[in-house]
Amino acid sequence: MSLPVVMLLIMWNDFVALLAANPLLLLFLVAGIGYPLGAVRIGGTSLGVAAVLFVGLAVGAIDPVLKLPELVMQLGLVLFVYTIGLSSGPGFFRAMRRGGLRDVALVLVTLLLAAGLVVATALVLRLPAAQSAGLFAGSLTNTPALAGVVEQIGRLASPELRERMAIEPIIGYSIAYPMGVLGMIVAIQLAQRAWKPDYAAEARKLRDLGASGEELLSCTVRVENLDVVGMTVQDLIARFGWRVVFSRIRHAEELGLVSGGTRIAAGDLLMVIGVRDDLDAVVAALGTAVDEQLALDRTVIDFRRIFVSNPAVLGRRLDELGLQTRFGALITRVRRGDIELLATGATVLEPGDRVRVVALRDRMREVSEFLGDSYRALSEIDVLTFSAGLVFGLLLGTVPIPLPGGASFRLGIAGGPLLVALVLGALERSGRLVWSVPYSANLTLRQFGMVLFLAGVGTRAGYAFVSTLLSSGGMALFFAGAVVTAVTAFILLWIGHRVFKTPMSLLIGMLAGLQTNPAVLSFASDQTGNDLPALAYATVYPVAMVAKILLAQAVLLLLSA
Repeated sequence: MSLPVVMLLIMWNDFVALLAANPLLLLFLVAGIGYPLGAVRIGGTSLGVAAVLFVGLAVGAIDPVLKLPELVMQLGLVLFVYTIGLSSGPGFFRAMRRGGLRDVALVLVTLLLAAGLVVATALVLRLPAAQSAGLFAGSLTNTPALAGVVEQIGRLASPELRERMAIEPIIGYSIAYPMGVLGMIVAIQLAQRAWKPDYAAEARKLRDLGASGEELLSCTVRVENLDVVGMTVQDLIARFGWRVVFSRIRHAEELGLVSGGTRIAAGDLLMVIGVRDDLDAVVAALGTAVDEQLALDRTVIDFRRIFVSNPAVLGRRLDELGLQTRFGALITRVRRGDIELLATGATVLEPGDRVRVVALRDRMREVSEFLGDSYRALSEIDVLTFSAGLVFGLLLGTVPIPLPGGASFRLGIAGGPLLVALVLGALERSGRLVWSVPYSANLTLRQFGMVLFLAGVGTRAGYAFVSTLLSSGGMALFFAGAVVTAVTAFILLWIGHRVFKTPMSLLIGMLAGLQTNPAVLSFASDQTGNDLPALAYATVYPVAMVAKILLAQAVLLLLSA
């Protein structure tokens, strides 16, 4: 062997040793390579943050010592599911009332079919029971299900068989897991090409769930329809069901703010805010649209954007604040991240919201002080409530839930924090404690958690994945896992789209929730450009998590009989 080759091998071994001794260096190397790689578009699509997983697998396959501590993966998973739950809490309960039980039932039926397919595959290929249970957990990417199988083996197997059998589900899991992620991403991409969904149109139809992002417009209407003269604005909205905000009125050359009790007269000019379709409906019912912009007259009534940072108003509905009574002010729009929402009485203010306030010019300073208007306060999270919520969630995850036959399962570090976050996100606040976090901080923590989780899983599974794949029977396991993943995805997507007519934005979020996989959700959200997949994910995730823990153990018991 030549000297240059020997030197290269020495340098390589030293580099591997350096990475193994410095987990932080390994973490940010995987993240630094994977994240930009995910932005590369091939065939019109990209992997997004899921590319971090595959870089982690490649790095982990180099040497078994190149793996991140389990704590990195656990921390990332906890941060991700908790922030998802906080942001999805309000929409989760709205979605359940809207038809969430049907979605949950579809997910349960699909998982039962997946478990049946694994059992049939195991019988045909003569796979060991423990390996088949791991195959089920891996093809549906559920680590708590794998943990439940290993725990069940510890209770069932004799001491001399326990150690050997405990390895088998891990082998099945590690082989099936990568395709469990990639297969779902491919299924979403194929479904998009086949059905060509209009995500923008779906977001408009589902804007009541709060994740639309549809552009808000304003127009001025002259009242000419005598049938509505004398009615109050509140009566008009109740009668026609409009989702608009009336902000200003010019009556007899006098400009004022609109309230629910404002009565309109013929010739009045009304400024209306809403989406295009709703504005057209208002114009058709009241009279005609005019070019005059009432907002340009700022001599008496002014407007400005204000940051919501005062803890006293966070988590409260606008109709509880009484802004019009207190200050003669009105909030017309709420900007949350990149999404602009129409402000209604039921709108709940969250940290980081930027609201558009219309108020008497000499009262604007008072309104600003009342709402807070501190950008610095929005750059921080309330460590007390954030930590308390995580503590509650982690404790819930450790509680054993009994099953028939003396067995039990736990929600774990994913299910517990998610369930608690959904409830706290819907509550918004409890007394003086504000549970929600600023929108920007939520996204940052969510993204960081996702990167930690994927890098941890990838590096820890990489070596076992490659070595098992190249071993005898490895390819059979790989294709069996791929088939289970593909069939599961096809069943849910086909039934949801063809039978239930579920909007694609929600359907691919349901698929990510069935898979209980953050990488699939991240890909789905990238495709739609809105938060609808996250709402569907949070709706079905808790039930899918529990069902897969139970079904993985059922597969083990059934094939062991």
